[in-house]
Amino acid sequence: MSDDVEQMGPVDYLVVEFPGNRMTGEGFPILLDLVERGIIRILDLLFIRKDSDGSVAALDVKDFGDEVDLTVFDGASSGLLGQDDIEEAAKALEPNSSAGILIYENLWAAPFARAMRRSGAQLVASGRIPVQALLASLDATEATA
Repeated sequence: MSDDVEQMGPVDYLVVEFPGNRMTGEGFPILLDLVERGIIRILDLLFIRKDSDGSVAALDVKDFGDEVDLTVFDGASSGLLGQDDIEEAAKALEPNSSAGILIYENLWAAPFARAMRRSGAQLVASGRIPVQALLASLDATEATA
């Protein structure tokens, strides 16, 4: 397993909320395309629902009925997601909403990551800039120019 980890690219996670439990499925073909093109590898994909009383339950892809076909993602589970992760993700959700929790490997970055590890480099910080923050920063810059 240690050799496999050494070959991996960076691993990220996302929690995507669907307010009012309205999931259209529009993004799933794009996610599948990323997998098919070898850009990412899905390690875990889990759906949860937070009810009005705050209780949280995992959803099976069959729970979505015919309106959204998620069967292609059925069984996408490496075992990385535990109950504590589900509870942590649920804290970010509004009541009466559902969410997808996605853990994925960035295959596109694996060669770079392997080269950095071989050279003794190590990641000491990383992050993501939300699009809204980027737009606000650009707007502020334009306002002062």
